[in-house]
Amino acid sequence: MKDILIITPPFTQLNTPYPASAYIKGFLNTKNISAFQMDLGIEVILEVFSKKGLTQIFSSITHHPSPNNQRIYSLKDDYIKTIDSVIAFLQGKNPSLARQICAGNFLPEAARFDQLDDMEFAFGSMGIQDKAKHFATLYLEDLSDFIVACVDENFGFSRYAERLGRSANSFDELYAHLLEEPTYIDTIALKILNKRIAEVAPKLICFSVPFPGNLYSAFRCARAIKANFPDLKIAMGGGFPNTELRDLKDVRVFEFFDFITLDDGELPLELLYDFIEHSPIISDAQFKRTFLLENNEVVYKNNTLRADYKQSEVGTPDYSDLWLDQYISVIEMANPMHSLWSDGRWNKLTMAHGCYWGKCTFCDISLDYIKLYEPIAAALIVDRMETLIEQTGENGFHFVDEAAPPALMREVALEIIKRKLVVSWWTNIRFEKSFTSDLCLLLKESGCIAVSGGLEVASDRLLALIKKGVTVEQVAQVTRNFTASGIMVHAYLMYGYPTQTVQETVDSLEMVRQLFELGVLQSGFWHQFAMTAHSPVGMFPEEFGVIPLQNQVTFANNDINFKDKTGINHDKFSFGLKKSLFNYMHGICFDYELQEWFDFTIPRTKIPKDYIYNCLQNEQSFTTKPNARILWLGGLPQVEISTKSKKGNQWKMMKLTFHKKTQSIDITLSEREGTWLLSVLERLTIGNEKWSFSDVKANFEKQDENFELFWYSKPMQMVKNVGLITL
Repeated sequence: MKDILIITPPFTQLNTPYPASAYIKGFLNTKNISAFQMDLGIEVILEVFSKKGLTQIFSSITHHPSPNNQRIYSLKDDYIKTIDSVIAFLQGKNPSLARQICAGNFLPEAARFDQLDDMEFAFGSMGIQDKAKHFATLYLEDLSDFIVACVDENFGFSRYAERLGRSANSFDELYAHLLEEPTYIDTIALKILNKRIAEVAPKLICFSVPFPGNLYSAFRCARAIKANFPDLKIAMGGGFPNTELRDLKDVRVFEFFDFITLDDGELPLELLYDFIEHSPIISDAQFKRTFLLENNEVVYKNNTLRADYKQSEVGTPDYSDLWLDQYISVIEMANPMHSLWSDGRWNKLTMAHGCYWGKCTFCDISLDYIKLYEPIAAALIVDRMETLIEQTGENGFHFVDEAAPPALMREVALEIIKRKLVVSWWTNIRFEKSFTSDLCLLLKESGCIAVSGGLEVASDRLLALIKKGVTVEQVAQVTRNFTASGIMVHAYLMYGYPTQTVQETVDSLEMVRQLFELGVLQSGFWHQFAMTAHSPVGMFPEEFGVIPLQNQVTFANNDINFKDKTGINHDKFSFGLKKSLFNYMHGICFDYELQEWFDFTIPRTKIPKDYIYNCLQNEQSFTTKPNARILWLGGLPQVEISTKSKKGNQWKMMKLTFHKKTQSIDITLSEREGTWLLSVLERLTIGNEKWSFSDVKANFEKQDENFELFWYSKPMQMVKNVGLITL
């Protein structure tokens, strides 16, 4: 028996659990409230994509209208025979199967294989495991297409019935679907759910609903719980209600849920549990940001005087109960950066609550989850990392910040290196000038493997309108710094921003083409601008030249339909932008004219062919700030002393050999300079005293006044290239 059952409804990700339930369970641990968590999505997927599941699916099919579906159906025995082995392989339990998959004539192949990438180019001759994962992913996507066409049109690996949840201003359509008979996928989910509730016997069930693609399943499950366990109380929280249900009015929602909470869930959930445990009169109870039904009306209660918990007080995420060894790693396309979202299991943490920038006009900056910025101490972050490594056995981390602060990233990196942890981590950032080449080298040394960030619209006029706080030149230089250090870079791209012209869209594409051609971007994704109710554009549309087309809101309210006063139909650019980007990510087609990506006439770009190249040559040369911290990331060099003679004079020289992981570098200094450098390098290592540039300068000048001449000399430049960095 547990106090609370926390459920993530189908579907989010195949490769790793969505972290919200682990965050909440970690908090509940600090309050001695027992909880059990489950990712219903992965449990349903494993039930469907199994020998038993496929046998049931194929036996229930009476029609298969398209040639592709007919092919899959005719190969049903091959799918049933191979499915369990393929799933085990994607779970990392059957690695030897990779050779059989890659050898061919093992997996049945349908339409998804028609778009197969150049395997030799993508994976080389030895990338067998990744190549096999890519084949196995296409195999699963063929089966998914078959299920959508013949079994359940709402199915998707990372979403279910998303259309019903996306900005449904009225509850009518979703409510009507919920009154229909459960689908095949629903039936499997409800069977698993009923069994788990009987085992856990909770007092309160909480659905964490992060996305529109989880909403239908949450309601479907809640309806079944009300029917089968009428005494249980049910709550909903998470990203979807936080952004979409702030204007909730429809009483029918509470036929399914007793409570819906907004924003940070820790204190609202603690108060809900207190209410259920002690059964006071509802009018006397304290609630935090909670919708409920009272006197047959939807009311919003926020009547407690208690403040939300600080991020240092919410505990470490707890991944226990989740089927961590059952998740499926897939590779949808042959791009190493792009695969991070779907390949491998990542422990998810945040460095800071909210966004330290908080100005982007397309973003929901009026909501607390972005507006309230609160960083976590670096030592506490790394404490949590060590706890999760011990708990999960995984040392990969995805920091899911809105935008990780550069200064905090630096301190986390220093703490990781000081503790000698071996971790791999990645996060979302802003491409701001704080990310110098030296900071990127430090992040790489700590285990940072990738960053993602918003270039958005690659136009300085529009970046200023968005209030992104960066320029295209700055983005080019920062992405170059990351790439040069060995950290992969993914860019979020946007088209259709209010007042954006056709010329600006074409010019943005040319900017992106050049960034990929020069190798400073490895991955990207084009999003069409969506106006949300809680962003500056949504709240003040007249300032951005858009006319909102709003309905009466009784249920969800986030995405708002609108007309751009320019009258441009930005939808028509979608296919060409995405097709060109797909090719650029594979390192091809840079010589194509931009017109070739579109089936309608576009203007020629006004961006010079060497624009980004010139941006990379224009990097500003900064003098070193006196308070800049100097660090040595390497080990001590081997030393060899020799004597030189000239015209009867003798003096000693010191040869220093620096051994890095992949290279060795020799420099030669005078004995006095070399002796000084050796003594200083020991003091500059992480974990020792913190020396600034002025400290180093003062120490050198005790013996020689020509510090600048020495510090900027060619030998010292070589030392900087092997690990002497300035932060």
